[in-house]
Order: sequence, then structure tokens, then C-alpha cells
Amino acid sequence: MAFGWIDEQAEARRRAGLVRTLRPRPADSPLLDLASNDYLGLARHPEVTRGAADAARTWGGGSTGSRLVTGTTGLHTELEEELAAFCGFEAALVFSSGYAANLAAVTTLGPHGSLVVSDAGNHASLIDGCRLARGETQVVGHADPEAVRKALGAHEGAAIVVSDTVFSVDGDRAPLAALAAACREHGAGLVVDDAHGLGVLGDGGRGAPYAAGLAGADDVVVTATLSKSLGSQGGVVLGPARVIDHLVNAARTFIFDTGLAPAAAGAALAALRLLGREPERAARAREVAAELHARLTAAGLEAVRPDAAVVSVRAPSPEQAVRWAADCRTAGLAVGCFRPPSVPDGISRLRLTARADLSGAEIERAVRVIGETRP
Repeated sequence: MAFGWIDEQAEARRRAGLVRTLRPRPADSPLLDLASNDYLGLARHPEVTRGAADAARTWGGGSTGSRLVTGTTGLHTELEEELAAFCGFEAALVFSSGYAANLAAVTTLGPHGSLVVSDAGNHASLIDGCRLARGETQVVGHADPEAVRKALGAHEGAAIVVSDTVFSVDGDRAPLAALAAACREHGAGLVVDDAHGLGVLGDGGRGAPYAAGLAGADDVVVTATLSKSLGSQGGVVLGPARVIDHLVNAARTFIFDTGLAPAAAGAALAALRLLGREPERAARAREVAAELHARLTAAGLEAVRPDAAVVSVRAPSPEQAVRWAADCRTAGLAVGCFRPPSVPDGISRLRLTARADLSGAEIERAVRVIGETRP
């Protein structure tokens, strides 16, 4: 029977407690949201939604084609210029998603004959980029600059090091300065995904590379998403102009993909400008994360100290993590539930988003619910 093996895999997932299901949410959910990646609380901000609506009215519901045909509008160019200026890089290129941006950066900068050194804790999009790149990929220990240095030292020729800046599972921060130093010793490039750093870290939310003093460096390329702190959708690659030009000519997820919808570009641009006027939002997101961690650990829960806006709480097993998240939902709190294969270390977790717009009462309520529903 065609696709008969699917039933076997479905049964294996069921036995392991790893079945995933879609859960459509209403427009006005009564749940307290600590599950989304809306770090700055901008997804529903009036300026951001107005930016989306105005762009759709001006440019249409879709971009109508790939970026190299009809999919590049004046709005896309405006967004790229302002993203590059805000983050401190020479140029930027916007993609239809952060996933597509990561695939583009890794595959085009890791050609045949090169070495791609990848952190063991990297996001799936970086891992898939490594799999699609024609260079040789070597996975090294998590946040280990010495392992990176050793891998680079054993290779002759072009090389890049690929890492998240803030890892999505535990919210820990990569040692960017040390990674850059290891790269420079061997003439390698550094490619980092700042999906969870943009809008949260650095001066006014300019990102983890900016905070590490790497913004604008000619050997550093940064990817990011527009769907987290900026409350919209899409992705971006930032770096030297010659690297961005190379992506325009070589990145398959740019050349053959329809351009980002104008509404998403308009929303992202509005959010970026709002953050520029209200840089305190970034600091507030970090403050909320620290307070969540302090209250959770005081309640006897095993929570990982956050370096940005992700707070991770360990669960005893995948099944108990799913039940815990469901019990939180029943009690009015939406939390993320991370379990294998999404977690590289096999440890299941509740994943909490520290949003800048959470009040003290909401933080207290979230901690109380998590503590009362613990397995």
C-alpha cells in the first residue's frame, strides 16, 4: 500500500508520546500567552497592524513573484536599508521566512570544498542548511570555541562557523566574541542566527552581534527573523554588501521563492521604527525573563537562567511535559512544550516567552499556574 510506512511511524510516535497536533487559536484568546515569540508585544500593536494594512492597500495582497522578477517593491528596499542601519551592517536582504534566510546563508557560504562547523545546539533551519550545503559539515560541542578552533585548524581552505546567537531551547547565549576570535585565527567566516537576539539584546535591541562588537565586521554574516520581536513574518540576512550581492545571485531560496508579502514587510518596518523610538522595550523583555526565572526557581522548579527572553523549565518526561502544558492551558496559561526531536539533549521542557508587555500580576499568575500544575 502506498505510504504504508506512515502508519508505522504514527504508531511509533504515539507510543513515545511524541504526537503533534494543530490547535487553531481564536482571534481573541482568553489565554495568557507565554508561548508565542512576540517578545516585544508588537504583533497586535496599532502601528504595526496599520503598517500591514497600509502596505496591503498600496502594494496588494501578495508580492506577485520572486524578488528578481516582480517581487521586490520599494517597501522591501526601504525595509532592507533600515534593518541594515539599525543592526549596524552594510547591507541586508529580506526573505519570505527566517528558515529561508538560514538556508540561503549556509548553502551559499558553504560551497563544495569548504568546511561548515556547526554548533550541536543549532536550530533546525541551520542544520538543514548544513545538510544542503555542498561543503563538509562538522558538528562540534555546544557553545565550545575550543572545539571550533580545533575543527578549523584541521582544515585547509574556505570555512564558516555556524551558530545561533541565542539558542531557542534553553535561551542560552553563544560566546560570540570567542567564536569570532577562533574564526579570525583561521580566516573563516562567522554566520550567526540572531532570531532570538534581535529586539532583545544589544543597545536598544540591535541584536547579539551588535552587543558583542561584531556589527559591520567584514567576516560576519547575521540572519534573523521578522516574526519574533518585530511581530511580523519573514527573514533577513545582514552582512557586507559583497556577501549580500552573492546571495542575490546564488541563493536558491531567494531566486526561486516568491517575495515576502507587502503586508509583512509593512508590519516589520513599522515595528522596527517603533522599537527605534522605544528602545526600553528590549530591556523590559530581559527584565521579565529574569523575574520569571527568579520566581520559578524560588518555587522549587528547575529553570534555566535566561540570557535573553526565553525561559526554559525542565519536565520529567515527554508525556509529562505534554500533560503539564495541557494543564496550564486548562488553567488559562499558554506555554510552549519542547520535546524530542525538537530538543538536542533529549530533555523535555516547558518553554516560556518573556514578553515586554507582561505586567507584574501576569508574571505572578503564570508562575502560580506552572507551580500548581507541575507533574
